[in-house]
Amino acid sequence: MPVRSENSILVYDVGGSHVAAALCRQHGYALEGVQSASHPEEETAAGFVRLLHSMGMKALAGRGPVEGAELAMPGPFDYQAGISWMTHKLPYLHGVDLRREVAASFGWEPEQVRFLNDAAAYLLGEIGAGEAKGAARSIGFTLGTGIGSAFAVDGSVVVEGPGVPPGGEIWNVPYQGGIVEDFVSTRAIQGLYRKRTGLECDVAELAARAASDPVAAEVFKEFGRQMSLALRATLAAFAPDVVVLGGGISRSAELFLPSAREALGGLSLDLRVSTLQDNAPLVGSGVAWFGHAMAEPAMTSV
Repeated sequence: MPVRSENSILVYDVGGSHVAAALCRQHGYALEGVQSASHPEEETAAGFVRLLHSMGMKALAGRGPVEGAELAMPGPFDYQAGISWMTHKLPYLHGVDLRREVAASFGWEPEQVRFLNDAAAYLLGEIGAGEAKGAARSIGFTLGTGIGSAFAVDGSVVVEGPGVPPGGEIWNVPYQGGIVEDFVSTRAIQGLYRKRTGLECDVAELAARAASDPVAAEVFKEFGRQMSLALRATLAAFAPDVVVLGGGISRSAELFLPSAREALGGLSLDLRVSTLQDNAPLVGSGVAWFGHAMAEPAMTSV
């Protein structure tokens, strides 16, 4: 067994259109060799596993050895068994034992490959090295096509308990005749703009023109107000100390955060924007692994 000076693992963030990978050191959850790639054109489980292996080897590039790998995956997914039940995205992974396949590609034992929910990974990253560090009660939201969410108490993600929606998922919580995601998502912003102008516009384009387009600027202000009203109605019972916003929409936070904070008036809640951004799930994967580390884990060369 090689002598090690510091524990490290491979970490992955699997999204709907891309995959990110890196080596994560236990000390400070520092990332090295960060990689990003689109999903393989060969839409098969074998092609996907080859991509993970290739990215992992590039991330290592002589930086190993490592204990194993932790992968942040969207749901539905059996995180204990390592089996995807997604049909709406990455359908070629449906029913595949990813733990066994990924482990085999690296020559590891299956227990050296672990999985966690991508929204939970995002919040754990912020807890370990970001905006939620030290918070007793925190929530992470990823704002994009939909709204991903995770709740944590004393640094551990929780999926039940007072004020926690089922599974820690807020997107489908009933709100004003619809669900929260109707009011906090890209389609919510696009809908606000369409209502005012009759035009369709990409959210990134709206953000880019907000400085010169009063309607676009007003849409983001209204989105911030709408978001906070939805959060007030659904988060009061959990009483978080910190709420961290991530995801694509959060990159335009300067356009909606002032109105969002104003709408929270009277609610003792610290609304922050992720500083880790795309790296948060990678860091969070490291936090999950080292927070539940095996006693005397074996290092593995790849």
